Amino acid sequence: MDSGKIVTVIQARTGSSRLPNKVMLSVCGKPLLLRMVERVYRAKLAGTVVIATSTRSEDDPIENLCAKEGLNCYRGHPTDLLERHYRAAVEYGAGAVAKIPSDCPLIDHTIIDKVFRHFIDNDFDFVSNLHPATYPDGNDVEIFTFKALETAFNEAVKNFEREHTTPFIWERPDRFKIGNVVWETKHDFSSTHRWTIDYEEDYIFIRSVYDELYEKKNDFGLYDILRLLEEKPYIHNINRKYAGRYWYDNHLNELNNITEYKNKRKTE
Repeated sequence: MDSGKIVTVIQARTGSSRLPNKVMLSVCGKPLLLRMVERVYRAKLAGTVVIATSTRSEDDPIENLCAKEGLNCYRGHPTDLLERHYRAAVEYGAGAVAKIPSDCPLIDHTIIDKVFRHFIDNDFDFVSNLHPATYPDGNDVEIFTFKALETAFNEAVKNFEREHTTPFIWERPDRFKIGNVVWETKHDFSSTHRWTIDYEEDYIFIRSVYDELYEKKNDFGLYDILRLLEEKPYIHNINRKYAGRYWYDNHLNELNNITEYKNKRKTE
């Protein structure tokens, strides 16, 4: 598949019960959302990048920011992320759609390209680095055919399938060809290294990483961060108490394709 047919959707909103307005928090002088977009744009295979926010008035600042910075913006359903991704894909003529949440401001562009390349070079309907996850939490990449997305949009009925966009697909390996990319080092830092943002401590952690690395190397990546955390373990400890928390903790009895994650939970 031609990378020009890929539409990379970054879902973003200002509403958050744990950390309101998190995507607009300042990181090295710019909103966190812009810092993340910088990193996604470095991926060679990103194609068309679209910020997908909601139609709620509270998300007007996201649309305004996109207009100011010349970024593509789509506004859709506030809670049905499946519909929002589908409508954005239709509007931008996607042949394949990638989902990267806006709470991943430390995402490494080489990981994005690795997942996308695995999808492009093989006959998959869906590829991610999440089943099982091995990279530090906050390097979440999913890419899937428009056809698979359209099927999910038309058939998914469970609330969590609509809210989280892709479970309908990756829960049905009998209907869709599913691929996964694991960290080549064979490490599994998915439940020990938390680089995503949902709590105040996450923001302090992310801001600390940027403060340490951005001025020296604005395209710092996965291994730069790991070296920093080895040198200054107190940064790693800032949000360590939240490591290993995921949205599907509340749906373990309903999901089948997270066996390794369930096994981890049993041993904790």
